[in-house]
Amino acid sequence: MALPSIARRLRTKHPLCLSLTLLHHHHHHPITNSPYSSLSLHPRLSQPFHPTSIVPSQTPRHFSTLRPFSAEIPHHPLGFNGQRFNTDHSHNLGLTQFLELLTSTAGLASEADAVAFLDESGVEPKRDTVFQAIWELRGDWKLAFLGFKWGEKWGCCDEEACSLMVWVFGSHRKFSTAWCLIRDLNQALIDTRRAMLIMIDRYASANHPRKAIKTFQIMEKFRLSPDQEAFHILLNALCKNGNMEEAEEFMLVSKKFFPLEVEGFNIVLNGWCNISVDVYQAKRVWREMSKYCITPDATSYTHMISCFSKVGNLFDSLRLYDEMKKRDWVPGLKVYNSLIYVLTRENCFKEALKVLDKVKEIGLQPDATTYNSMIGPLCESKKIEEAQQMLKSRFKGNC
Repeated sequence: MALPSIARRLRTKHPLCLSLTLLHHHHHHPITNSPYSSLSLHPRLSQPFHPTSIVPSQTPRHFSTLRPFSAEIPHHPLGFNGQRFNTDHSHNLGLTQFLELLTSTAGLASEADAVAFLDESGVEPKRDTVFQAIWELRGDWKLAFLGFKWGEKWGCCDEEACSLMVWVFGSHRKFSTAWCLIRDLNQALIDTRRAMLIMIDRYASANHPRKAIKTFQIMEKFRLSPDQEAFHILLNALCKNGNMEEAEEFMLVSKKFFPLEVEGFNIVLNGWCNISVDVYQAKRVWREMSKYCITPDATSYTHMISCFSKVGNLFDSLRLYDEMKKRDWVPGLKVYNSLIYVLTRENCFKEALKVLDKVKEIGLQPDATTYNSMIGPLCESKKIEEAQQMLKSRFKGNC
């Protein structure tokens, strides 16, 4: 398929401009006190962020309102197998009874009364029941904590349940209480690694990037090694919540302990390309990789092509696709989804269909995102008939 020829055609027929109107969102979160809020950070991170090599973006910062192929956001707590939370508990009478007991305590005057009520029920909780109850009650941290404490009384709270409870506290920004639980775990010589990584993730989610970084820095105080896996988890947590500047700065100042490599840059690149969709910053990071002699890999190209496609830059999307193949990187479905989207959006629907055919020819299975990447732009262009045809094709493919 002659995608490079399309690129050459666009060089003369289409101006290289950004045709998507970008939204500028500001997210403000209340500050939650924590035992570590007064601790000093790294000298360069304890002050407002002033990167030495990072030029302020010339395009407004925003979060993508159109994410046909953005990075997946997990629907389960960090560090847990997602299948642990996807089980149908409708026939689990023990869990149902346990949840009914816990919700029945809502009107009681004190925690002591609630515990006494649970003790008199004659129900003996089991380890898995307590864990699942905490998850089911994650929206009400007080009830979840009551279930946890009662389970603890029966010896049913292992490291897994404790870490999940830390996640619930962090999700409700009860960080001080979460730290108390982590200290108890540490004193009981129970592994706190998962709980600490959850705290990093929850701090980043609550827009406290410096506290997330500080949590990583104090892991050694809990007999843990802040290894490369934890380092990448920190960078990813910061970037998926829009704190790419802090992530990149910490990555650079930490290069003595964690040498710069493509995986770290890809995390930052993903933030600029798929979270905030800032082409200017994405290009800057791409140049920084070259400056530090970091060779882009297939993931790097996937992120950049995704970013260019989201803003309607068809020429650079195809140019990078061609360059990727010349460097012997094999494009995955995400790359083809990006190309299908930008081709459809820029009125190259026939070429988009050819890309779809190529996807099938090379043995890749089109998914819901593949078809949505065509249906969305077609609907925006009022091409309802073509959109309906693609919708029928999607259902035929069971996507």
